[in-house]
Amino acid sequence: MQLQKAIIGKKVGMTQIFDETGKVIPVTVIEAGPCTVTQKKTVEKDGYASIQLGYADISEKKLTKPMKGHFAKAGVPARKYLKEFRIQDCDQYNVGDTVSADVFAEGDKVDIVGTSKGKGYAGVVKRWNARMQEHTHGVGPVHRSVGSMGANTDPSRVMPGKKMAGHLGAEQVTVQNLQVVKVDAESNMIAVRGAVPGPKGAIVYIKNTVKTNRVKNTQAQGVSSNPQKASARR
Repeated sequence: MQLQKAIIGKKVGMTQIFDETGKVIPVTVIEAGPCTVTQKKTVEKDGYASIQLGYADISEKKLTKPMKGHFAKAGVPARKYLKEFRIQDCDQYNVGDTVSADVFAEGDKVDIVGTSKGKGYAGVVKRWNARMQEHTHGVGPVHRSVGSMGANTDPSRVMPGKKMAGHLGAEQVTVQNLQVVKVDAESNMIAVRGAVPGPKGAIVYIKNTVKTNRVKNTQAQGVSSNPQKASARR
């Protein structure tokens, strides 16, 4: 499903705001944009339609020659972060246009993609929530180790995908169906209900959610999300 709107932002941090009834709402504040359209692809030329957004200024001396040529061809200032989005209506954008935080409104549901915090090298207990070994005589001092691999003469090896100790975190995470609580167009700030992956200052990509649209379409067609339950009711 194609997107209607998207933007690049930077995670500022978490705080809380109060609604009209006095309820506390935990929110993540994101500096969304302003982003510049640095490239536009069309179905006739590239086989699909999309726009490339650039975010955050960067000195040209830090760019490679191909990137300098890319920005020079588009006639736009250099940008540090680039991301391509397949927007449903790309005709409304042209190279050089600015996309700001006001592309979203209060009440919108969004999906946010970010990189989770890196936690370094971790054991199986922390990384995979494995059970510790018994604290009895003869077990220590390896209570949190992975233990036996369970490989006998056949297959005589550890199978690929075995949950073992290793690098934890620092991977792409998508949090779906978050609600936009507040939009400040003047300062390009968006407050989203809930937590967003990554540390403070991390780059995130905000897109309109697709899960809510699928649920609405399913309900409109009168189709149950669980066909077994639907057949049982019939």
